[in-house]
Amino acid sequence: MPKRYRAPSWNTIMSRGLSTATKKALRAGTRAVKRASTRTVTHTVTKAIKRRVDATKPPPGAGRWIRGLAVGTAGARRFRVYRPLGIRANEHVPLLVMLHGCGQDARSFAVSTRMNQIADRERFLVLYPEQDRLSNAQGCWNWFDTMATGRAFGEVELIMNAIDQVNLLYPVDPARVAVAGLSAGASMAVLLVSRHPERFRAVVMHSGIPTGTAHSTLTAVGAMNGFLGAGRLDASPTVMAESWPSLMVIHGDGDSVVAASNGQAAVNAWAKAAGARTCASRNIQRGKRYPMTVTDFKCGVKTVATLVGIESLGHAWSGGAASSGEFSDARGPDASRMVWAFVAQQFRA
Repeated sequence: MPKRYRAPSWNTIMSRGLSTATKKALRAGTRAVKRASTRTVTHTVTKAIKRRVDATKPPPGAGRWIRGLAVGTAGARRFRVYRPLGIRANEHVPLLVMLHGCGQDARSFAVSTRMNQIADRERFLVLYPEQDRLSNAQGCWNWFDTMATGRAFGEVELIMNAIDQVNLLYPVDPARVAVAGLSAGASMAVLLVSRHPERFRAVVMHSGIPTGTAHSTLTAVGAMNGFLGAGRLDASPTVMAESWPSLMVIHGDGDSVVAASNGQAAVNAWAKAAGARTCASRNIQRGKRYPMTVTDFKCGVKTVATLVGIESLGHAWSGGAASSGEFSDARGPDASRMVWAFVAQQFRA
């Protein structure tokens, strides 16, 4: 049998007739490689530890960050509840359901949006359902999968089970429940309302795609690029009705991930179903933040839908925490404040 090749040892290499300069270069290169490898390993381990610590550390807010688990026919999903301090057991306070986007979880979405701080001030509970990475590797809600496997409806059931748990365990007013989401979470929020319109008073879609414009991964990608999002909601699993809760859409014209035409399609469909009229648009800019154009669609005095178009905003939560990187853009108008102002208006109405 031929002899197996064995690489020469370092001492063998250095004992050969190499020049002094070559030997010095080899030693220096070896030391540099070792230092780089050590730095890479240390950096990787440090990042992993930080992620583990961040996952267990509650997001900013004076209240309690409570764990929960919703179980249904589609499996189980974790969720978090934020309960501000001072809310008594005999109260009946509003509930805002917040659905995160791809690449996020409950905690990172709470940090990005800073919704807990608004809940502290305005006295309402916040529910953050969390997608499982086994169900979607990117952490996206499978809002589009309504035909092949029906995963979307299973996830709707799990989110509704989480809402029911919170209604049962905490002092929630069931007549004042609203849902908001970002990106895939926004699309899931609209699907949630289309399946259970009687359970919600308002829905907010931030940088999302309306329900009915996609039914598979391929068509979802097409809708993201605006190929199916231009006013076509005929594939919606539920016929839109005048009685559906009011809709707010927030979308940036610099969004390169989800075309802004999707937001226009959603409000057009809402307005058409309710027979609403289009009101005059308002141009607003607060300080140095991006300017925005706000358009209401009304039936009488009731606001059926509101479209907020934000100049220069990409695919990120407008006005979110600067520390959240790609998930928020602190230069945009404060979407969290807009969400609560819109939701509170619908509760009063």
